[in-house]
Amino acid sequence: MWSWDAFFSILTSRQLLEGAWVTIWLTVVSMILGLILAVVVAAARSSRLLPLRAISGFYVWLMRGTPLLVQLVIIYTGLPQVGIKLGVIEAALLGLVLNEAAYLSEIVRSGIMSVPAGQTEAARALGMSPMKVFRVVVLPQALRVMIPPLGNSFNGLLKTTTLVSVISVQELLRRTQFLVQVNFRVLEGLCAAALYFLVLTTLWGLIQQMLEARAGRGYDRNYRHKSTGESKIPDESALEAEAVNR
Repeated sequence: MWSWDAFFSILTSRQLLEGAWVTIWLTVVSMILGLILAVVVAAARSSRLLPLRAISGFYVWLMRGTPLLVQLVIIYTGLPQVGIKLGVIEAALLGLVLNEAAYLSEIVRSGIMSVPAGQTEAARALGMSPMKVFRVVVLPQALRVMIPPLGNSFNGLLKTTTLVSVISVQELLRRTQFLVQVNFRVLEGLCAAALYFLVLTTLWGLIQQMLEARAGRGYDRNYRHKSTGESKIPDESALEAEAVNR
């Protein structure tokens, strides 16, 4: 029989709050490190050097083709057999970062490829350095394409962190399992954990909407800077016309 007292007791327990905090920081750190690694992998996959493309392609194929649960177990129990011993937090972070970076690298690569090559060529014809071309022309437009799938990846990562409970990381689901074993209230405990995840994903959804709105405003060709009235995005036709005139 459902017990509201048990539900609210588990929902407001300190252990569950601490587990939720572990889930949050584990997700944020894994996402940041995974995104950094993803940019490197995406650059390697777009490289003209065949070895770099082959190695990065093999990495993406391997990490996307095997379950995260198996990867975590191999990292936590397999690496010590070759002399590399990691704690549960280090093993969880390594597994999440390696797995997430494989997926994020494809998002980064597709975002960059979505920018028409003509804009890059026109900007280079104006004498812009490769770094300035990437920062001023490519990145603003690529971000607009990348933010929605990146946001979905973060949302999924919030729930994927529950898998690290298999190597005893005290995140939200692990703390819930402990409380369930103490109170013998499986349904109430899991519903309380689900409510935490629902709140976290809802809050992230609001943040993602703000990020998308901001990136979309920057992409809008009619957007003008409040103080100067100048466009923030280089116009492709203007760049090409100026290149021709030169």
